[in-house]
Amino acid sequence: MATAHTPLAVLDLVPVTTGSNAGQALRNSLDLVRRAEQLGYSRYWFAEHHFNPGVAGTSPAVLLALAATATSAIRLGSGALQLGHRTALSAVEEFGLLDAVHPGRFDLGLGRSGGSAERGAPPERGGPGTVAVVEGLTPNGLRIPARYSNAHLQSSPRAALYQGLLQQSGAQSQAYDDQVADILALLAGDYAPDAGFETHVVPGEGAELQLWILGSSAGVSARTAGANGLRFAANYHVSPGTVLEAVEGYREAFKPSAELDRPYVSVSADVVVADDEGAARELAAGYGLWVRSIRSGEGAIAYPSPQEARRHIWSEEDRALVADRTETQFVGTAPQVAERLRTLRDATGADELIVTTITHDHADRVRSFELLAAEWGLRAAA
Repeated sequence: MATAHTPLAVLDLVPVTTGSNAGQALRNSLDLVRRAEQLGYSRYWFAEHHFNPGVAGTSPAVLLALAATATSAIRLGSGALQLGHRTALSAVEEFGLLDAVHPGRFDLGLGRSGGSAERGAPPERGGPGTVAVVEGLTPNGLRIPARYSNAHLQSSPRAALYQGLLQQSGAQSQAYDDQVADILALLAGDYAPDAGFETHVVPGEGAELQLWILGSSAGVSARTAGANGLRFAANYHVSPGTVLEAVEGYREAFKPSAELDRPYVSVSADVVVADDEGAARELAAGYGLWVRSIRSGEGAIAYPSPQEARRHIWSEEDRALVADRTETQFVGTAPQVAERLRTLRDATGADELIVTTITHDHADRVRSFELLAAEWGLRAAA
């Protein structure tokens, strides 16, 4: 079981706030990654999202190149590179280029995304042997809400249009586990050994990358991570209702590899920290409205100010749509949030925790990370 020395990492969506623009969002993120390095955060990941006016993180590799020149030591990575609309080769080449310039600093975090293929029908809860998740509280007090399904969004005309823009006409995604296997083979330099000739990717082959699989359930992502002996990041901040089954499914599928002799898990949480609880809740006021825009299918809106959020008239349907996310956001003072992170760590057995924070004002976001780092450091030293 992890201890109070559990590393804290950062996940950045490069949020665009109302009254701002993508350029300012990028400058804010570059400032934040410098601050995160100074504050002692262990790694800094950029997410990949498309067709979201309120999120500027469309290309992790470009963001990582910028972040690497702005920092010197903190690990940098994708959280996650979406494989549904790219090939194994493109992933290896992009990160091979990064590693060639800044060797040994990058995490290649892989995610499925909406266009990823999976052989066979996914099991109801990840397959036999995974934990039975019950809504409510775990024995140590972690909130596990009802499961949320976005199937209605995946089958919508909007999703079909977007997929057509992300992929070439007629293109089909490779099965996810095969795609990960090809990435591993290309990195190792042993791709297609029976082809009668050698295939080498330079730069890429032999790159000093740390591979991660990101997932929200005990399905193909968790199984692929476990079967290949890779690190696994479970998304409590996206799918809190399935986090326990995700980490359990990964651990059950785990087979030791040359890189890992035991399972290694990171778990994410959405947090907002301020000097007092009331101030933190004020800073987090826009979160529900922002999540609603994503789950309604319109795409993430520019992150609203607390004043803008308060003007929204909520229906019961809207409240139900975002309830699992708003009730599992960790909001409060540094000691309050650190205690909830400890609960998350203990419930999942996480080796690391990764936190994501969005506030309307960049200074408040930076302050949140400062307060949390100081509190977590005090607990580690105790």
